[in-house]
Amino acid sequence: MEERRKLKITQIRSVIEQNKNAKRTIEALGLGRPHYTVIKNDTPQIRGMIRKVQHLVKVEEVQ
Repeated sequence: MEERRKLKITQIRSVIEQNKNAKRTIEALGLGRPHYTVIKNDTPQIRGMIRKVQHLVKVEEVQ
């Protein structure tokens, strides 16, 4: 069975003074405050969300 890759997403900047779409994307990723971290499956949808808020998050691949 194929093992899915996972992404560790850490919010590094606040969403204060960001546009509404960036705030909603951060919320949809399960983040909300700087230094919060979530682990998500590596899917095209998650990659697209990360691309929209790449200036606010740090992404690492995990096993």
